[in-house]
Amino acid sequence: MAAPPPAPFLLLLAVAAASLAGADDPYRYFTWTVTYGPITPLGTTQQGILINGQFPGPRIDCVTNDNLVVTVLNALDEPFLLTWNGIKQRKNSWQDGVAGTNCAIPPGANYTYHFQTKDQIGTFFYFPSLALHRAAGGFGALNVYQRPAIPVPYPPPAGDFTLLVGDWYAAASPHVDLRNALDAATGGAALPPPDALLINGAPSGAATFVGNGGGTYLFRVSNVGLRASVNVRIQGHALRLVEVEGTHPVQNVYDSLDVHAGQSLAFLVTLDQPPLDYAVVASTRFTNNESELTAVATLHYAGATARAPGPLPPAPAPFDYGWSLNQARSFRWNLTASAARPNPQGSFHYGAIPTSRTLVLASSSSAPAGGRRQCAVNGVSFVVPDTPLKLADNYNIADVIDWDTLPARPDAAGAGAVAPRAGTPVLRLGLHEFVEVVFQNTESELQAWHLDGYDFWVVGYGDGQWNETQRQTYNLVDAQARHTVQVYPNGWSAILVSLDNQGMWNLRSAIWDRQYLGQQLYLRVWTPQQSFSNEYAIPTDAILCGKAVGLPH
Repeated sequence: MAAPPPAPFLLLLAVAAASLAGADDPYRYFTWTVTYGPITPLGTTQQGILINGQFPGPRIDCVTNDNLVVTVLNALDEPFLLTWNGIKQRKNSWQDGVAGTNCAIPPGANYTYHFQTKDQIGTFFYFPSLALHRAAGGFGALNVYQRPAIPVPYPPPAGDFTLLVGDWYAAASPHVDLRNALDAATGGAALPPPDALLINGAPSGAATFVGNGGGTYLFRVSNVGLRASVNVRIQGHALRLVEVEGTHPVQNVYDSLDVHAGQSLAFLVTLDQPPLDYAVVASTRFTNNESELTAVATLHYAGATARAPGPLPPAPAPFDYGWSLNQARSFRWNLTASAARPNPQGSFHYGAIPTSRTLVLASSSSAPAGGRRQCAVNGVSFVVPDTPLKLADNYNIADVIDWDTLPARPDAAGAGAVAPRAGTPVLRLGLHEFVEVVFQNTESELQAWHLDGYDFWVVGYGDGQWNETQRQTYNLVDAQARHTVQVYPNGWSAILVSLDNQGMWNLRSAIWDRQYLGQQLYLRVWTPQQSFSNEYAIPTDAILCGKAVGLPH
């Protein structure tokens, strides 16, 4: 894929400038038809999920505070939803696009998402949130550019490239076959190892990024796969990290970068080598050498006629969790940089704010009596109800939500028990609470957690069982802000989050088979002082389903 010409970016800046000159924040309209269609990323025909005939789906380029109006027509034979990974949906969880907030779009029907990229900048993506549809496609990039008045902390790049990297399965109908396998599996079976890695939906060797020697280019990378962590590197070139999920880090230079499931980041690369073709390499992490998957794209210097000599740049050692952990700890928030608003990122002194409560959330996975695998949080495996939680809360519908039944600590929950219990847990929290959340990994595989509607500060990583003394190790000054955090095997990750966005928000595993099998819950952030300044009303075109059918909007 060649670099996009600078014209679209300049057009975005022109639109943003017009907005600053007095116009309303711009509206961008999209009409997307979701269909099945043949795709051949591995050389054989598979049933993919296409958006307007495209795999991956169309890329959205917009500017901070743009209003996006996306009409989705579902031409599949089953219900469908899109969620917007990392877009905060300020005051607007009605548009979050997950089963706890939205009724699915029925086959043959449509729904229009209305949301704003409010006070955001950076690299994001969208994907289907139901029924393992993500395994068959339906995902795409969503890039939010800065307003001209809010400069980013680096010179304008000569161009930028988007890399959607993710694991892939060779099944004829990936979402159906993998879903059936999980539903039928006994004895705690998980998904098998993936068959390949794709870069922008293409097999190894297919993607090309073109730049001019001497120029500096921005590479936006998102891990859109189901579960595999990936490492990204470029032959002969250094990677200067400049964005992590919508915030600016200290600009350290790396040989390669780990990107875990659901995560995004961006780095600058200067084309300072002889004019040749260089390998852009992605490979899976934490597998043995025999099962490591590699995908290669090309960084093409304009005018080059030969490939750079030598082997592909090597990946970090297999199972070297310490290497990855040290890299994660090196990500630090740039306290002097602005992001989407004209104030330093570090002007909010998160480390000086007392926490109102602590949640310790332990993952577990088991198969009761040899049956279907269940993934759980503090001993509760989430069951998606027929009526979305947001609708049940809005209409005071009984017998849908298990309010506050999830224990705040795993030691009171029996996490890791042979038979987790089924439930639909929602934790009620107050608007503007400041909360500590510890993700405890009780298992031997790396995990990742994502919180809709928010960024949070990743203040600590550690080994073994978390306890209160671990707070002495927290970074309370310049911890990296992000929306998806990895948790290393038999270890913990701690975050601090300011609950300033009212709504019903999904807290879930970013390892998609674990999410499907129950490793998720919801946070209801609320205040009795109801106002549109806190949260918007239910949309007039909201789809009503389950026990909400027939109720007035």
